[in-house]
Amino acid sequence: MRITGGRARGIPLTAPKGDNTRPATDQLREAIFSSLGPRIEGARVADLFAGTGAYGLEAMSRGAASGLFVENSREVVACLKKNLAAVAKSCGANPPDWRVLAQKVDKIPLGFGVFDLVFLDPPYAMIEAHIPQIFANHISAIVDTGGIVCFEMPGNIDLKLSGWQATRRLGKAGKDKPTAVFYERS
Repeated sequence: MRITGGRARGIPLTAPKGDNTRPATDQLREAIFSSLGPRIEGARVADLFAGTGAYGLEAMSRGAASGLFVENSREVVACLKKNLAAVAKSCGANPPDWRVLAQKVDKIPLGFGVFDLVFLDPPYAMIEAHIPQIFANHISAIVDTGGIVCFEMPGNIDLKLSGWQATRRLGKAGKDKPTAVFYERS
């Protein structure tokens, strides 16, 4: 796993041992960022259920201005911070503009403002039962008007979110096959 484009292209990302994380594949990230194109430049991004930080770090490499990573596993946060340091050094990014919160997504304080791009990559097993409520109560509040939520989910899930519409889907349909769905306010 590596950064696929931008100033930090080729920088390897590390993941903790075991199956606590399911890092986004290089191929899916390339497709997502190609689709987002110039929207990344100067954007404020949030990477929720961040894991290794692959989505947020890819955005940093491609010109995003600042970001927030939210991950609740202490072990995974340690790995994420190492990845952040490596990519920030390559990009010449200002570390205070890129924060890591070691907590659950539904505990994000609203003091961080709103984001242009929100990357959401939760454990697949919790998506249908928990994400609609988390989305409505917490995620919607941090997405700027005109912002996009890029949600990684299995290809066999078609999630309807109140007040949002799926505008694009990347990846292949199928159980546990990763796809990315772009949501915008309806």
